[in-house]
Parts: sequence; C-alpha cells; structure tokens
Amino acid sequence: MPSLLRRAALVLLALAAVVPAQADDGYRLWLRYDPVGAEHLATYRARVTQVVLERESPTLLAARDELVRGLSGLLDTGVASVDRVTQSGAVVIGTPRSSDLIARLGLDLTEAGEEGYVIRSGQVDGHEATIVAANTDVGVLYGAFHFLRLLQTRQPIDRLAIAEAPALDLRVLNHWDNLDRTVERGYAGQSLWDWHRLPGLVDPRYTDYARANASLGINGTVLTNVNANALVLSTRYLEKVEALADVFRPYGIRVYLTARFSAPIEAGGLETADPLDPEVAAWWQAKTDEIYETIPDFGGFLVKANSEGQPGPQDYGRTHADGANMLADAVGDRGVVMWRAFVYSAEDATDRHKQAVNEFVPLDGTFRDNVLVQVKNGAIDFQPREPFHPLFGTMPETPLMMEFQITKEYLGFATHLAYLGTMWEEVLSADTYADGPGSTVADVIDGDLHDYPITGMAGVANIGSDRNWSGSIFDQANWYAFGRMAWSPRLGAEAVAAEWVAQTFTDDPALLEPVVEMMMDSRQAVVDYMTPLGLHHLMATGHHYGPGPWVGDLGRPEWNPTYYHNADAEGIGFDRTDAGSDAVSQYHEPLATQWNDPATTPEAFLLWFHHLPWDYTVASSGRTLWHELVVRYSRGVDRVEAMQETWAGLESYVDPERFESVSQNLAIQRDEAQWWRDASLAYFQTFADRPLPEGYAPPERSLAYYQSLSFPYAPGN
Repeated sequence: MPSLLRRAALVLLALAAVVPAQADDGYRLWLRYDPVGAEHLATYRARVTQVVLERESPTLLAARDELVRGLSGLLDTGVASVDRVTQSGAVVIGTPRSSDLIARLGLDLTEAGEEGYVIRSGQVDGHEATIVAANTDVGVLYGAFHFLRLLQTRQPIDRLAIAEAPALDLRVLNHWDNLDRTVERGYAGQSLWDWHRLPGLVDPRYTDYARANASLGINGTVLTNVNANALVLSTRYLEKVEALADVFRPYGIRVYLTARFSAPIEAGGLETADPLDPEVAAWWQAKTDEIYETIPDFGGFLVKANSEGQPGPQDYGRTHADGANMLADAVGDRGVVMWRAFVYSAEDATDRHKQAVNEFVPLDGTFRDNVLVQVKNGAIDFQPREPFHPLFGTMPETPLMMEFQITKEYLGFATHLAYLGTMWEEVLSADTYADGPGSTVADVIDGDLHDYPITGMAGVANIGSDRNWSGSIFDQANWYAFGRMAWSPRLGAEAVAAEWVAQTFTDDPALLEPVVEMMMDSRQAVVDYMTPLGLHHLMATGHHYGPGPWVGDLGRPEWNPTYYHNADAEGIGFDRTDAGSDAVSQYHEPLATQWNDPATTPEAFLLWFHHLPWDYTVASSGRTLWHELVVRYSRGVDRVEAMQETWAGLESYVDPERFESVSQNLAIQRDEAQWWRDASLAYFQTFADRPLPEGYAPPERSLAYYQSLSFPYAPGN
C-alpha cells in the first residue's frame, strides 16, 4: 500500500495534469486558484494543511479533488488528502453518514436542508480544523466550493460559522443547442456537445463544465434547443445523453431534454399529437420510461409549445394545461415538466405584451404538481430593459419559474460588455404588489408569497466551444451571476460582481473597484445607446444584430420594430394605457394606475407604456422628449468610451492575453454604440422633424446607408 504522502502526491499529480496549459486565456473561468499573495499566504497555510475525507462517493471525491486542486494552487504548496486528522489545519468534509468525525460533532444541519451546508471552525480530535458538513454529498460539494471562494476573495477563515441553503429548488441552464452543433442565439462557437462522437468520445471539458456549474450551485442542464428536434428522444441519442449524465452526476447536475410536442407523429408514427388521445399519452409514457431506464436521475422535460410556429396542444383545441399535464403524468414523481409561457401569435391583434397573461391565468390551479410554468423576466423578449412580466404575482396556484437570458441576444452578443446582474437584481427586487407592498418577484419565484411546492430559475446559456467558454471574458460574469442569484435571488449585483472580479482577475482594489464600477454601469450604457426611455425591440431582423427601427414589412406585425415604437409625426412609443392596449391593467394596483399616467411612470419605462409627443417634457431634465432621446443615445456612446478609458488604465494588473481581448471587444462596442446612436437618431428624426440640439453631432452617415447594411451570416441566427 502506498504511504500517506505518496497517496497525496499521486492525487496532486493527477489534478495537475488536468489544469489547462494556457493559464491566461480565460479557460479557468473564476476557478483560477492562483496563489493568494504574501499578505494572506502565511495565515491561510496555518489554517489549511490537509483535506480529510473518511469515506468515498463519486460526489465526495469530486469535493475532495476540488479542495486539493484549489488549496494547492491558492496556498502555492501541496495539500494532502488523508482519511483522518493528523495535524491542525485540517479541512474535514462529509456528512454524518460518511464521516464518523462529523457525526461525533453533532452539528445542527437543519438549516442546510437537502442541498445546503454548514462551514464551521472548531476542534476535531484535539486539532484546530475547518468542518464542511451537510446532509447530502452534494451539499458537501457546494460547501467545498464556498470555502474555496472565501480564500479566493481573501476572506478571514479563522472563525467560520456559515449555514447556507439554496432558495430555489431548480437552478437550471437552458442550452439552445442543436444536434448539428449550431447554437441558436449562441455567440461562443459551436455547441459543447459533440453529438457525433458521443458516447464513444467524452471530452474532458464536460467535467470542467460540471465543475464550474457546481461551484455556483447550478443543479440542472437542458441539453437541447427549445425549438426542439424529436431525434434527441431516439434510443441512439439517449445513449449519448446518458454519457453526459454520467459525467455530470457526481457534480449534482441532472440532465433535462426539450420535448417537441409533435414527437409522437415524427418519431412515433402516430397520426396525431393530441394530448387527450390515449395513444399519444401511451407513446409519451413509454418514451419517458425508456429515458428513465437509461438515465435514472433524468430531470424531466422543457417544452416550448404554440409559440413562434412550434407545435402544441392548441393545434388540437386543447390548452397548455392539457399538454403539460399529459407529459407530467408520464414523468410522475421522477421529475418535472417546465412549460414555457413565452407565447405569441399573429392572431392576437392587440398587444403581444398581454398574450401570456390571457392564455395562462385562466389555467391557474389546473396544472399537475410537478409542472412549473417558465416565465421570461419581461413580457416581450429579453430586451435591454423591460418591466417585470405581469404573470409574476397573478398565478398563486401554479409554480412560476423565472427565465433569464444569459446569452446577450439583444445586448450586443458576446462583444459588448453588459453585466446582467444589475438587470436581474432590478427584476427580482421589483414589487408586484400581489399581496400588498413588499411582494417582490423574488418572493413569488422562491415560494415565499404563494408557497409553491417546487421552485426554480432558468438561464439561457451563453456557453460554447470557444476556449474562454462564453465568447468574451466579461460574459463569463453573467454565467457566474446567474448561478449565484439562482442560489440566492436576493444577492446584490454589486457584491456578485466583486466576487467574480476578485476570482477572475485580482482582489487588488486598484483593479477591483474600477472594474466593478464599470460593470455596474455597463448595462445602462447598452440601454442608452440601443433602447432609451422604454423603447424596445428595435434590433434588425432575424439575427438581431445592430439597429433596425425602420423594419416594418415582415409577415407578422409583432416581428417588426415599427410595431413597438410606433413613431409618427405626432410622437413615439407604445400606448399600453387604458386608452390603448390596456396592458397596464394586467398589473396589480398601485402599479396599474401609476403606469397608466406618464407623469407617474418611471422614465425607464416611459415609451414602453405611452405614445408621447416629441415635445413632451421629460420631468427629470425638463428637456423635450426628442432632446432627451438625443442626450441618452449620445450618453450611451460616452459611457462606452469611459469604459475604454478605465480598462486602458488597468493594463499592469491584467495578463496581456486577456487585457488585449477585452480591449478589442470594447473597441468593437464603441463603434457599434456609435452605429446604434447614429442610425436610430437618423431614422427617428424623419418623424420628429426637429434638429439635433446644439452641441450634438449629426449621424456620421445617411439614413439610406444604415438601412442598406445587411448581415446574413451574423452569429447565432
């Protein structure tokens, strides 16, 4: 038998072998584990000398290996893995069932629940130790990552008394990945999933993906596009899915698949997909049973139905509940069905904003207990800024699952720096008034308000085959922020940004403070140069790359930007008041009344709810609406230039490869912000028929030039 030291050395060598060779290309994400620096090194080394694991399981081994990898890097010295405490500074990990040491301590693990953990400083067998304990192995894994995060962000670890549990049950990434490895709205290369070579070739990168997700508490991944392909449900592809599930399982991640509603026809040879047809239900039951025989911990299905031309139960005169319940019965208590509320059709002539409430609220209370209705943060489509979706707070008997978009389909793809933590905090903290003041969106989705039996948050992933995972370094921050906010929806965006910067770059205040400030301002910059004052959906057709406010000839009205801004000689904006589409009535009071009046509508949503004259006086500035639009479009460009200046001053704190990558993306963003500003103002000026205010430069090119631009091969289309 190898000696204790030899065993530890073998573990360290094995872990070192999987560390990527290119240390500064962004591959390591926020799990860099570089040495902490002299001011913390001695203190941390005294508190951390060995990792103690008594009994093994795949998940506990993942936790141990991560601690050995992380601590050895952070402390710049080998950290041994042992099965008993032999000296002070031990990090003891396990559950009362896997560790006699932890069982003897008698820790109160009530607050930890099924996935949480406690981290305590104390004594074990007469030695000073840190205890990472949980009720389940995956809780230990999450606790191990929390402990590493403390060291990465240079926190004191001598008197730890931490107890954490996730606020939401399901914390899931939605990959809009296709079987041919294209990614709809993906800006980071091909799909990670190499379907052609699975299950024979299992890329080590799948493990690193699982590690990154587990470090944030993400516990599920939907592998396939919501615009689903029935082929993934075939036996041949289920074997491929099984290979991925086997990699992810030790990291607490369950796999989900998108279910194409017409699969019984396309894959089963039936003549109908009517959810009330017994043959259809039997086909889904048999297929679901086959999936669970292959993948016993399969999470369930995500469904997009009767939206954007996708098949669904309404094709047969049935409701969303009929379709969801049929699938939920097939899944049973083994998993869940996540049924998307993103619906719109050309038949709804009033306002796309209203359709989801009209279709789903009458069905409240009719869905099975294992169904969640997955609702986008806003009623239109992941715009740079939207008011929260009116469904939140209007379905007390049906679990509503938040859907955020991490990939920036409408915020400049992967090249524009736009930290989305501020957007998500804005939505989650918004007051729905569903049960009086203080009934926030976070209170809705985590079950506090309506006592939902199951809760969740989904994020449309921005992950691809690019070496840096997300297409750009700063887009990694949005993956990170999603995971942290899915674990705790009340976390502040600024605190999350500071965590990410400290782990990804450095905790030196000379870099951390200006970069966090830059991140916190970045999304507002995008709002300003793309869609200020509540304008929305002004992006070009199909690919959504660049401005296209003039587009108005598409087959369905709500595909056209002109549908949303309604610019004419009288003014601009979408009238959603009681004199217009009356979308305001879908919100609880006092919001319905406040947003019905432009004088009491937040300026951020002014043109979302109101069609206003060009000479309308904007209260905060006293300027006319036209003047204010020019100011805000121009301010967006100025903010990007300020970000460029900030970043240029930080060159000495960042490795050359990542510094140059960010610099080049900021240059692209600055040029495209100017393009957005100039093209939008050139177009809207044809209706406003007013000169630009003094001191503001006219557009660099003619409107005809901007309208002539075409981008048939824009990514993610």
